[in-house]
Amino acid sequence: MDLAGKRVLVTGGSSGIGLTLARSLGARGARLVLAGRREAPLREAAQSLRAEGVEVETVAGDVADPAARAAFLDAAVRAFGGLDILVNNAGVVRAGRLESMDETEIRAMVEVDLLAPILLTRAALPLLRASGEAMIVNVASAIALVGVPFYAVYAGAKAGIGRFGEALRRELAGEGIHVLTAYPGATDTPMMRSNNAGPELGFSKEPVEAVAEAIVAGMIADALEIVRGGETRAQMLETNRTDPAALDRRFLGLKPALEEAVRGHKAL
Repeated sequence: MDLAGKRVLVTGGSSGIGLTLARSLGARGARLVLAGRREAPLREAAQSLRAEGVEVETVAGDVADPAARAAFLDAAVRAFGGLDILVNNAGVVRAGRLESMDETEIRAMVEVDLLAPILLTRAALPLLRASGEAMIVNVASAIALVGVPFYAVYAGAKAGIGRFGEALRRELAGEGIHVLTAYPGATDTPMMRSNNAGPELGFSKEPVEAVAEAIVAGMIADALEIVRGGETRAQMLETNRTDPAALDRRFLGLKPALEEAVRGHKAL
């Protein structure tokens, strides 16, 4: 895909992977709509992008709100006349034991990380079909591929969006809409600031710029999936396929340290 001139909606676009991805897309000539919950960070993000010559509009709203999702798409139509690429990036996370989470936290993860992107995608499909060369990019998580203790709900929601993207890619094959799923590992973003787990626990934080560039490269190449995390993550994936009990034993040994390190990891 040639990104020049493409009309792109990025949810969760005011910081982290979303903003860095938007900057990389804008540098290649894409026209952007950034969506996020808070107006002030969106304004700051837009100002920084415009200073770099990027054409960008913003719209504030919670992706879990049906009215906000409609407003996101309306903004793309008003600003650019349509939509070519939808990036489902907005997400929330809460680490901890399942029994320690209240229902509000659980629902927030399922609604924002899984249900909202499904519903936004459904609403965007008529615009994407009209594009003629469209793409949906779903930002999942490496935890969707290998479940990690104390992230059960988050892993479930992100695994769901991964399989949603795979099934939808096959459903839309030959119809002018490609679906790419990205599986970032631990990334140096605001969402990860309250996670104190380090490399010894499998949380080597990768620069956000590297993750964004990998996703953009995948978009240009019409890749099916982008999996980050390096050789360590690749080995973990292989072990999970061939000897999952061995990975269970490894996590059993890490559980006390991991539980302490991720205590308080929350971005809702």
